[in-house]
Amino acid sequence: MAFTIDKQELSCEGVRLADVADAYGTPTFVYSAKHIEDRYNALAAALSDLEFTICYAVKANSNQAVLSLLSNLNAGADVVSIGEYRRARRANIPTNKIVFAGVGKTREEMAEALLGGLLQFNVESIAELNALNEVAAKIGSIAPVALRINPDVDAKTHAKITTGKAENKFGIPLTETRDLIADIAAYPNIRLESLAVHIGSQLTDLEPYETAYQILADMAHSLITGGHKLKRIDVGGGLGVKYDQEVEADLSEYARILTKTFKPLGLPLVLEPGRFLVANAGGLLTRSIFIKEGQKKRFVITDAAMNDLIRPALYDAYHGIQGPTGELHQLPTDVVGPVCETGDVLAVGRNLPVIKSGELLLIEGAGAYAAVMGSTYNTRPLPAEVLVRGNRFDLIRPRQDLDMLINADLVPKDL
Repeated sequence: MAFTIDKQELSCEGVRLADVADAYGTPTFVYSAKHIEDRYNALAAALSDLEFTICYAVKANSNQAVLSLLSNLNAGADVVSIGEYRRARRANIPTNKIVFAGVGKTREEMAEALLGGLLQFNVESIAELNALNEVAAKIGSIAPVALRINPDVDAKTHAKITTGKAENKFGIPLTETRDLIADIAAYPNIRLESLAVHIGSQLTDLEPYETAYQILADMAHSLITGGHKLKRIDVGGGLGVKYDQEVEADLSEYARILTKTFKPLGLPLVLEPGRFLVANAGGLLTRSIFIKEGQKKRFVITDAAMNDLIRPALYDAYHGIQGPTGELHQLPTDVVGPVCETGDVLAVGRNLPVIKSGELLLIEGAGAYAAVMGSTYNTRPLPAEVLVRGNRFDLIRPRQDLDMLINADLVPKDL
């Protein structure tokens, strides 16, 4: 485990989290390098009988230190904006391992990625394909493309992170994909190299994968027999993690499904995990400010808030809380932040031990979709971020300076 508690002392690898709090204050995100490495290596080992590239989904956690750590493990990058593309390049991820996904790429983003180099664009609509063809023609280039199909498969996950149903904005419907492939010669500056699918995030049931992958494989086989020379198959990401009572998918079974479905095609695979690699590598270190006793609930008010970790407010997401051990408090406890919103919650109705003002707490599972989704609501500066490696910890993003935050606003001279 990345985080442990022993004799009331929270630790990450060989580092006391109290030392991190003393050095950099709270709230602070803390990441375990070993956990990320172990997760990457476990996935790679499970896939050892296949030819594959793991392109980390940068949107999960885009800190440059995290990207550099993964780059050193030979990971590629799955990016959804030109900002993420530049982050991947800055972390020395080879351009031939960068996949550019997302439904709303601008022409400026397309041009920069084409000129800079990438493995493929994952195209999600006919309108996007038309725009990409025009941009490539304008700069005298050929755009490598994967068509992302929407297989209309229910990922059986949270509605807000489901991406493979017909009513979702992602991917091209199957019938449109077939028509588009038939007309691909009408796009002289497009080179169709791959098919792609991604049906959602936080999947712990492998059945939806198996269904979607078979649809993808059937379409790829049809293309190949029709004379199209595909170079790879993009199977997306979405592998889930344990936040609470979830049971993670068995990697060997996942690899078996990939092997059975795609090995007959003889093409290398691209995988795009994000949360799977980093979610439980991270925790949000916070300190209780006040304890408020209600008639039906007890409120622990912390210096971390929804602007630091929005997942509980946005998705009703569960994050474990580590802190003092001992006898449970007699009333259920809500752990909340100081932001002026009723929805500013980090945990609701938990049976927690007695927590006093000033105590250090750790919000678990905060390595993915946490710091990257932060905001400065209520003029609260973004937290610090720290990377732990063995017995050392390094600041990898300083706490946002409050004066710099305010001074970013420009006031017209006549005001």
